[in-house]
Amino acid sequence: MSDFSKFKKNRSSLEKLTKAIQDTVQPQQENSKEDTRFWQPEVDKAGNGMAIIRFLDAPSVDGDDGLPWVKLFNHGFQGPGGWYIENSLTTLGQKDPVSEYNSTLWNSGIEANKEIARKQKRRLVYIANILVVSDPKNPENEGQIKLYKFGKKIFDKINETMNPQFEDEKAVNPFDFWEGANFKLKIRNVEGYRNYDKSEFESPSALFDGDDDKIESIWKKSYSLKDLVDPKHFKSYDALKARLDKVLGFDGGVPAPRTKAEHITPAMTTLSPDLDDDVEVVMKKKAPSIDEDDDLDYFRSLASQD
Repeated sequence: MSDFSKFKKNRSSLEKLTKAIQDTVQPQQENSKEDTRFWQPEVDKAGNGMAIIRFLDAPSVDGDDGLPWVKLFNHGFQGPGGWYIENSLTTLGQKDPVSEYNSTLWNSGIEANKEIARKQKRRLVYIANILVVSDPKNPENEGQIKLYKFGKKIFDKINETMNPQFEDEKAVNPFDFWEGANFKLKIRNVEGYRNYDKSEFESPSALFDGDDDKIESIWKKSYSLKDLVDPKHFKSYDALKARLDKVLGFDGGVPAPRTKAEHITPAMTTLSPDLDDDVEVVMKKKAPSIDEDDDLDYFRSLASQD
């Protein structure tokens, strides 16, 4: 039995992916904007745009046990000493200096400290292989395999199509080559942020009308997802801590929060909120309904101008 025949027989099941979603904690590849493997939709001057993509199953290079997505945690904020834009070691299940410091701030019980923790919060980005079906702004991308990074809003759309809320809706595995569905990416500008609420999956259909030769070619050309979360892409704890100290304007180790709110570090410019840990509920009350796909790239562009 060929590798592809084995894959087709044992391809990712809806049950397997549903369980993976349920087990999800909640992340972005550093400098992905400059990486030509990555694709992002382009919008017009009004902030509107549309494209059609197909999420692809786990690539052949990642083996039979691979999921069709990976998760990355990162931080992006500005302090007195510059910008902190780094992948978080919590992606690897390791201690991270920002998360540790934020926990100390939060546990201090001082509301001003909690506000800083919210602004420095960890964010999540998912990355998956896609086939670009339609890209009106850049038609040269059509038919190409790309890596696509997306946030919780789009991941929720994936989860909803795999786990529909109503009895008359059929569960669909959108990553399946034969029984999956194209995704209409519809982007609007809402309160200054990209909004993906109107995005939706089309009716299920086989990719390339079920032509196994073409599907196998796509499967073999997909990029490794496991490589994106290889430890080689993450800085060491000491290097991140040194960068954090510089950004926050601290000399030496990161100190414990002050006992008086007026003595803490001033609030910092940060990403728009959509949290994954204990500050999520508080911030969601303040935040517009947005996705964070593009925020980190925006802040990187600001940082590059400094």
